[in-house]
Amino acid sequence: MTPCAALLLPVALLLLAHSCVAVAQLEIGYYSRTCHNVEAIVREEMEKIISAAPSLAGPLLRLHFHDCFVRGCDASVLLNSTKSSLAEMDADPNKSLRGFSSVDRVKAKIEAACPNTVSCADVLTIMARDAVVLAKGPFWPVALGRRDGRVSSATEAANELPPSFGDVPLLTKIFASKGLNLKDLVVLSGAHTLGTAHCPSFANRLYNFSSAYTADPSLDSEYAKNLKMRCKSVDDKSMLSEMDPGSYKTFDTSYYRHVSKRRGLFQSDAALLTDASTRGYVQRIATGKFDDEFFRDFSESMIKMGNFGVLTGAEGEIRKKCYIVN
Repeated sequence: MTPCAALLLPVALLLLAHSCVAVAQLEIGYYSRTCHNVEAIVREEMEKIISAAPSLAGPLLRLHFHDCFVRGCDASVLLNSTKSSLAEMDADPNKSLRGFSSVDRVKAKIEAACPNTVSCADVLTIMARDAVVLAKGPFWPVALGRRDGRVSSATEAANELPPSFGDVPLLTKIFASKGLNLKDLVVLSGAHTLGTAHCPSFANRLYNFSSAYTADPSLDSEYAKNLKMRCKSVDDKSMLSEMDPGSYKTFDTSYYRHVSKRRGLFQSDAALLTDASTRGYVQRIATGKFDDEFFRDFSESMIKMGNFGVLTGAEGEIRKKCYIVN
């Protein structure tokens, strides 16, 4: 990246952060008068969390994704179920989510400094950004002012989250419903560079895939053999596999190199090679010559996702504890 480009990138992202949120009323520096050091508090705690457990970067980023894809980024994924209502966190796609205690830890620090001021939705959004940065990924400005939702539905989560078995047409439809386009789909799939997955989320690609194939033919055969050594059956819930083998704690472009070699863990990863546009992006980034481009694209897509359909102003509430409504 040239020096001029390096200088222009932060400015461009700031403009994007503002332009995406004019209607939503989010602002860069939203808490400048009420909790001016909120991002510093989050960063300090995140440095401690990721230093102690580097593998948490992926789960915290995933927690933010799963929050934003249901009712917008309103921290509804953090709410506990009640006797009368099964919450998002207990939906099948969310049962493997991790990082809730880390969010509670950061929120407690912020409440001690600025009581009843900063929403859990904003806390999680900043934490996700910092998780990427601390995993050696890009930094982007986060517009703040989100409010916390009071509703959390397991049914909605099950219906609205992008499935790991999704093809490009289905995923495109789901992403479009969240204000995201085809490029955002292939770019945000790059988040799979961080984290691990339990066998049930991909083992159907290894066993009894179809009447014609035992294993998914779109999966590299050697990679499939390696996965079978870890996942002994479709129901094996004890073992984890790295989504970006050899680099699952570092935010980089190696995910795209794996996908280009038919070694993406999920069917949704493999699907990126079935569409000309997404395949072109995968192959371009896989060369390793356009890391700066991917970092910029990822930042822009994260800003779009984080700002879509949020609660602002008098909507929702500012939760005192992220796992229960006030």
